[in-house]
Amino acid sequence: MSFPILIALSAALHFYIAARLAPALPDAAGWALALWLVVSAVLTPLGLMARRWLRPPAADRLTWAGMLAMGLFSSLLVFTVLRDAVLLGAALAARAGLALPAALRPDSAIAVAVLALLATAIGLANARRTAQVVRVDVRLAPLPPALEGFRIVQISDIHVGPTIKSAYLDAIVDRVNALQPDVVAITGDLVDGSVAELAEHVAPLARLRARHGTFFVTGNHEYYSGVHDWVTELQRLGIRVLHNEHVVLQHEGAQLVLAGVPDVSGHHYDAAHRSDPAAALVGAPADAVKVLLAHQPRSAAAALQAGFDLQLSGHTHGGQFFPWSLFVPLQQPFTAGLHQLGRMWIYVSRGTGYWGPPKRIGAPSEISEIRLAVSG
Repeated sequence: MSFPILIALSAALHFYIAARLAPALPDAAGWALALWLVVSAVLTPLGLMARRWLRPPAADRLTWAGMLAMGLFSSLLVFTVLRDAVLLGAALAARAGLALPAALRPDSAIAVAVLALLATAIGLANARRTAQVVRVDVRLAPLPPALEGFRIVQISDIHVGPTIKSAYLDAIVDRVNALQPDVVAITGDLVDGSVAELAEHVAPLARLRARHGTFFVTGNHEYYSGVHDWVTELQRLGIRVLHNEHVVLQHEGAQLVLAGVPDVSGHHYDAAHRSDPAAALVGAPADAVKVLLAHQPRSAAAALQAGFDLQLSGHTHGGQFFPWSLFVPLQQPFTAGLHQLGRMWIYVSRGTGYWGPPKRIGAPSEISEIRLAVSG
């Protein structure tokens, strides 16, 4: 979307909020809201475009301001629409001669502003805290006894960039290491920016410790950020990047195949990055448990056909916050949590960081501890 169109759309939506709320507020509050909406209408698109014109740290500061403004704007828009729906319903009911509860009749513009501020503050606190550990048992049949309790700790969609830096990632690494996993899996969208900008902030990943190592697959955002440079940098940090390939892990006398594919959009940026779950299994032992790392849940159909037992994905952020949560099911077959597709299980992480506005409501960030267990 071009910058002029972005500005026009932002202005139109901000004007709608101002027109619906400001006249209903006391004079001082109405003028204050109108002034803020003018500032927000400019800050929101500028925050998205800041890195096109500025360099850090100025770009990061402008992005922070723009993303906070976008978070508040989104809640104001949602609550304004809901308020208008209630007022329309009340008007229709009054025309039909129905008496409504008193709580529905007074103007609720102040309530909209208060609820939007509260939602933004709660969402900010949720987004900035260190992700909690979510423990999930995946029951597979057959499963070699030696693999009972095998643990894959998955982190995904951290989005190191303008608002997420090394301190945020350090806390994640500490929490992952405390779990003493057998494998660490990073399922894409690690970064939003180039190696030159973010190498020092991604460096904490070198401290990850797991019995069989740390593995990574690309997400769509790596392709916006210089994917080839990032593959080289992650390998330098000791992380194995799986590119339509697999490794065979020997664990207590049993074998586990861990495979990875590029993001399903990768071929649009490099023809050699076409996602191919079947190719990732070429040469793998047929009777081993097979786990696929694939950034987007929509890789699941191809993974099932290829013969995988479990797919670990991210990308969706669990919707992150309303109303964006409404749009995820339009693009992805699964939004969050554990699901089954035929004989294959798929686990979709809600993400370990966030993208865009530092805001999470109803979709908490997570560090996923996937434990293999015997079915039944």
